[in-house]
Amino acid sequence: MIDIQKNLQEASGKMEAAMSHLDEALARIRAGKANVRILDAVRVEYYGQNVPLTNVASVTTPDAKTIAIQPWEKNMIKEIEKAILNSEVGITPENNGEMIRLGIPPLTEDRRKQLVKQAKSEGEDAKISVRNIRRDAIDVLKKAIKDGLAEDVEKDAEAEVQKVHDKYIRKVDELVAAKEKEIMTV
Repeated sequence: MIDIQKNLQEASGKMEAAMSHLDEALARIRAGKANVRILDAVRVEYYGQNVPLTNVASVTTPDAKTIAIQPWEKNMIKEIEKAILNSEVGITPENNGEMIRLGIPPLTEDRRKQLVKQAKSEGEDAKISVRNIRRDAIDVLKKAIKDGLAEDVEKDAEAEVQKVHDKYIRKVDELVAAKEKEIMTV
């Protein structure tokens, strides 16, 4: 016999994971302000290993238009610079021999619209994930009817799954709308 609450908790947990993935993806979209999270995907060659940038340097935002990268070892400056240039960040690093600065350029109107499209696309991907999780949870419930679960219990459980689904779809919409507002704010 299926444990309905366990099925609901599993679906909710997977939907929460989809939300955190969306949050990470939206954080990497640069909105004209300095945000250290745009460097999360940058990997640096360090003694034969590809490691995250934050493992080899301190990353800070001294002001709204600058990201400062202070390597812990001076010989890492060239490697960090190379990693940033090879990444999808799209900002040319400035090296003064001690630290690396990334000047965040102001966004053009076209670039803002592209970034909004990208944010909406990420939101749509998250919605698809949430819908697939709902479908899987409902499929488990429908199979449980064959194993002896009462139909009215299954329908109630299905309604609960739908409520959880609706809650996460609203959260996705709110996150994307907030990011869109952040991008379009000059």
